[in-house]
Amino acid sequence: MKLVVGLGNPGRKYEKTRHNVGWLALDELGLSFFEDNKFKASLAKDGKVLYCKPLTFMNNSGEAVRAVMDYYKIPAENITLVYDDKDLPLGMIRIRSAGSAAGHNGVASVIQHLGTDQVARIRIGIAGVSAISDTAHFVLHKFSRHERKLLEEIYPLAVKSIRQTVKEGVTPKQHRDLTIQLDK
Repeated sequence: MKLVVGLGNPGRKYEKTRHNVGWLALDELGLSFFEDNKFKASLAKDGKVLYCKPLTFMNNSGEAVRAVMDYYKIPAENITLVYDDKDLPLGMIRIRSAGSAAGHNGVASVIQHLGTDQVARIRIGIAGVSAISDTAHFVLHKFSRHERKLLEEIYPLAVKSIRQTVKEGVTPKQHRDLTIQLDK
């Protein structure tokens, strides 16, 4: 079994914020998620793939990921994280097989709870038109109308990346950057 985890924050306040693009990308798959309090997560299953949106808030995402991983006996190499990256421009998706948290607290929590940074990741760029200097405020800030329109073009590429990563995996030689040329 494989596990795809979209990182985000629960609650209406955070629904369409930059930090929730991992959740929003999973929503684009068109699956029916259900809350499972045992894992503190929303889950959806599609064949041999389990999709997870932790409900523990971003900085504690690793708790839910570890609980799901242990219950379903999923090895770390079968996990893919989908999340926002403030250092990538809006319109870019970066796929990697492993790596550090690079300052992302949700990823840091997952790495801490799994005891490894050897998990695939799909990073969705959120750096956009808005110029907000405080990182915490920036990632919890909603997208502008123009940026939301651009996201509509990005999500199909994110869905394709998720499906391809689940099917083929990612090795260091398969690292790739995908970019949509966005009209400014």
